[in-house]
Amino acid sequence: MSKVSIFWFRRDLRLHDNAGLYHALNSGNPVLPIFIFDRNILDELDDKKDRRIEFILNAINEIKAELVKIGSNLLVKYGTPEEIFPELINQYDVSTIYTNHDYEIYAHERDEAVREYVMSEGVEFKTYKDQTIFEKNEVLSGAGTPYTVFTPYSRKWKEKLNDFYLKSYPTEAYFDNFLKAKNTQILSLKDIGFEKTDGNLPDNEIEDNLIKNYADRRNFPGIEGTSRISIHLRFGTVSIRDLARRAKDLSETWLNELIWRDFYFNILFHFPHIGEGHAFRREYEKIEWRNNEDEFQKWCEGKTGYPIVDAGMRQLNETGFMHNRVRMITASFMIKHLLIDWRWGEAYFAKKLNDYEFSSNNGGWQWAAGSGCDAAPYFRVFNPKLQTEKFDKNLEYIKKWIPELNSFDYPQPMVDHDYARKRVLEVYQKALKG
Repeated sequence: MSKVSIFWFRRDLRLHDNAGLYHALNSGNPVLPIFIFDRNILDELDDKKDRRIEFILNAINEIKAELVKIGSNLLVKYGTPEEIFPELINQYDVSTIYTNHDYEIYAHERDEAVREYVMSEGVEFKTYKDQTIFEKNEVLSGAGTPYTVFTPYSRKWKEKLNDFYLKSYPTEAYFDNFLKAKNTQILSLKDIGFEKTDGNLPDNEIEDNLIKNYADRRNFPGIEGTSRISIHLRFGTVSIRDLARRAKDLSETWLNELIWRDFYFNILFHFPHIGEGHAFRREYEKIEWRNNEDEFQKWCEGKTGYPIVDAGMRQLNETGFMHNRVRMITASFMIKHLLIDWRWGEAYFAKKLNDYEFSSNNGGWQWAAGSGCDAAPYFRVFNPKLQTEKFDKNLEYIKKWIPELNSFDYPQPMVDHDYARKRVLEVYQKALKG
């Protein structure tokens, strides 16, 4: 049996410009590409009509079709990595397993367990940077410490950027090095315990004009002013290097959005306590939340009586997407108006968002709560009425999601804004002074 290298797809579901795949294809051994539907993750998902799973299946079907054209195949497994890798090592003479870095807590623990096992079997395990431009210790302050404020981080990020970091990996030149294999039937959604959804997900094509106009249009939820590329970044169906090159040429504001993503990965790496359910700023653990379950349910369902908040929650529930400006408004309302622990909202978004990734979601929620790095000051309480006047003054967005807006069916505001603002400031001040 001749030796093979394995490439393990995870958050990098493309053949083009894929760092770990490039190194595998240059390993000197034929490359067996694999994907694992990880039961450790899937079993935690309550909703069996999950667009994210359908998105992943579509992406790996596309990869498989490309591989079949060149006489190879994608091996797709359903189970846990702990079960699958012993099977693969028994079946093939594996030299090395290649993959790309994943920064989330479970992923780090999973990879360390796989590394330990395969090395005990004489197999190497190599991972590479692929989903970020800069990671870990690549952007540090002059004192060699991690940045916890975005603006200086982004300044250093841009100073460090050059063509080397934006260069694509020429994977296509080495496609002959994939293991020759027969086409096999791929798993279906039903095989892994899921069902079809409405499939209403954006493609990964972005017009130049959208990027150029992003700074002027991004805050208005009633227009198509954002790229909707986040789900593709989340699962790696697009190259971060391709996107950063375009952003660098077309829009610094759009480039900053990509830098925010690197920034939050950086925070998770250097401050792993946020991945264990803790506030970035420990003093914010002292806040006495009200945590009223009925009020939380009204927020979840989009029945708060604040139209911009309700429109956002209904958009999320129906489509798995929420406009970024509205994410800030809905999060602020739940935390500041209702005094509900930000972790409740973080968990709800984690269930519902198509583009969910831990570091950015956590960063956004802690920003809204005031407990995160570079967070909004605790005394900033978004006024939903003023946010509406500023960003949806003609109510295009609100009317789309709340057809009963001007009828008796729409609820009265569940809490008065001025009262809620006074209450939350008192609670925060008490906690932070104590």
